[in-house]
Amino acid sequence: MAKKRIVVLYGGRADEHPISCVSTAGVLKAIDTSKFDVVPVGITREGKWIVDGEDPRGWDLKGSTLPSVEVTPGSRPVVLDIAMGQDGFFAGDPATGALESLGHIDAVFPVLHGPYGEDGTVQGLLEMMNVPYVGCGVFASAACMDKHFTKVVLNAAGIPTAPGITLDTRLFSQSDQFASNADDVLARVEAAGLAYPLFVKPSRAGSSFGVTKVEAAGDAAALIAAVYEASKHDWKVLVEQGITGREIECAVLAPKPTDEPAASWPGEIVLDRRNAGDDQFYDFDSKYTDSAASHVEVPANLPDETLQKVREVAVRAFKALDLAGLSRVDTFVTPSGEVMINEINTMPGFTPISMYPKAWEATGVSYTELITRLIEGVLR
Repeated sequence: MAKKRIVVLYGGRADEHPISCVSTAGVLKAIDTSKFDVVPVGITREGKWIVDGEDPRGWDLKGSTLPSVEVTPGSRPVVLDIAMGQDGFFAGDPATGALESLGHIDAVFPVLHGPYGEDGTVQGLLEMMNVPYVGCGVFASAACMDKHFTKVVLNAAGIPTAPGITLDTRLFSQSDQFASNADDVLARVEAAGLAYPLFVKPSRAGSSFGVTKVEAAGDAAALIAAVYEASKHDWKVLVEQGITGREIECAVLAPKPTDEPAASWPGEIVLDRRNAGDDQFYDFDSKYTDSAASHVEVPANLPDETLQKVREVAVRAFKALDLAGLSRVDTFVTPSGEVMINEINTMPGFTPISMYPKAWEATGVSYTELITRLIEGVLR
């Protein structure tokens, strides 16, 4: 039986570029090469698509510099002919401009995190080309990329989320780094009855980029500084009430459109420095670069009844947002046992310490089998 030819997209224009690179390193090392002929296609931070660049399989987050897709002397630009669909992938000769077909592409696995990859943009392009791809569709990708609209849809479905407000910082004064807007923002927080601490975050970013914890109630200067930091990543900024509870993550899988979504055993990222008395939250370093900052526990140390409730809520959220393929549903579990959604990642990390593959491994699905199921689920 002939191998299926799969394009793995990685890199991209988002802040999560290096995380995509390392996720791809994991995918490429784990993918079943007896079934799939893989064509790695990198996207630079400037949006250029290339093949034959640096081999992603050698990338990790342990060095002094984060991995990045770069145009190299041996790399070739990728050119798409949308009208040709699955036969529309070409590599160009940098010297002559001549095009060489990359072959008939059976499916695309977009291992892209954040804007310009996880937000429906690439998904829309592949839809236009009529090319099968792993993961959620255009609407679901866009809705989950935007935390504001995720909350709107979930709340309409009766699924609770953290209380908060949404700010349009395009209307704020850039000349003084929003300082003149500080009192108004503080008044809105107080009018909404939000309890401290607050978490201020970009609505459409990931990997904890631009997220700040604001501790002191009534500190307008600290609040507006956090809003300004978040606005560097997105003009739409969320100010959310901190939830007293544990952050429990659940991996959901539905490779085929006809599959009933299946939920893994929920897992927990245990912040080791918090256990030692440090006031730590799950920031970029804790997630990716500091292996001593946290560890994963699957299943989470919770009563079985609570674990099952998390799984049920995760599946409900998956269906409410019309998700497909895979998603990681991040929840808060309060001391009273209430489960509320924090956010949903439609292309969760596949790094060696990422929750999604670890959760499925603990549930009985190996990393390689997980990748195989996701790809085979979209093949025609």
